[in-house]
Amino acid sequence: MTLYEYDRSLGLPPFCGVDEVGRGPLAGDVYAAAVILPLDEEIPGINDSKQLSEKKRDALYEEITSRAVAWAVGVASVEEIETLNILQAAMLAMRRAVEALPVKPAMALVDGNKNPALPVPSRCLVKGDGTSASVAAASIVAKVTRDRYMIEMDQKYPGYLFAKHKGYGSKAHYQCLDELGPSPIHRMSFLKKYYAKKSGEPPFSDGMRGEAAASQMMAEKGFAVVAVNWRCAYGEIDLIVSDGKYLVFCEVKTRTEGSIGAPREAVGPSKRKKLTETALCYLSEHPSELQPRFDVIEVTLSDGNGAVRSIEHLENAFPAESGNGGNGYATF
Repeated sequence: MTLYEYDRSLGLPPFCGVDEVGRGPLAGDVYAAAVILPLDEEIPGINDSKQLSEKKRDALYEEITSRAVAWAVGVASVEEIETLNILQAAMLAMRRAVEALPVKPAMALVDGNKNPALPVPSRCLVKGDGTSASVAAASIVAKVTRDRYMIEMDQKYPGYLFAKHKGYGSKAHYQCLDELGPSPIHRMSFLKKYYAKKSGEPPFSDGMRGEAAASQMMAEKGFAVVAVNWRCAYGEIDLIVSDGKYLVFCEVKTRTEGSIGAPREAVGPSKRKKLTETALCYLSEHPSELQPRFDVIEVTLSDGNGAVRSIEHLENAFPAESGNGGNGYATF
């Protein structure tokens, strides 16, 4: 019996297939998709996404999303994974996918043996992505969407090879963790055993705490985070953000209470030159019509527990220098 024949044999009113992807990775959100297929017109090649090549999945994704009666994707964030646990976060992503469908199905056929308490009647089907065309279609849409998200994360957090391993625990991924420490999208609950075997604690430094606080503050101010810890041969930019007018290259300086000197004092002429060269390298790879700007974000941590005591955002923080016209970024 083919996957389409199975769906037709159920004799059900219009239903959606539901599947999730991303329960196993060490990093990134978990994704789910819901798809209502027209059962009178087959899309050749639909199968469990794990049995398909990337090229075939991409081609089928275009076919499914253009020919389906309806489809939608649901996401549960890393924060929700850490708060709820991965199983409940996956269930949440599936509920969101079904709720987002522009056409309400009469029921849902869900891959696996766990019922996610959907807003419509549902039936679980173990190995559904290899049995039902509708569930297989959902597995393809979820997989391709999440893979594309991880490719975006590879640009945002360069050095972790997210585009290659998609967040799964490959040897290369663990090597990146050893070199760089965890990124903001790593699931720290998934890494507890790994770090317990190595040293007992993940390498979450004061600098990383400061950068995380700076990212959150800029997001709250309405800036979109473009990249974190962007690196090239010239150096590293801690944080790159945009508000639609400016492309802001942020240097985050973190100190603990009682440290001598203000954090901004560490951004001297040689550091400014290095940051400018790094920013120019970024712009050569990612051309932008936005006005570039350099900001400094000062973060002060408690000397006791590392909590953020204060944070100050200094816009256009580089002082005017000879030949730059007094605007602090004329070297661009």
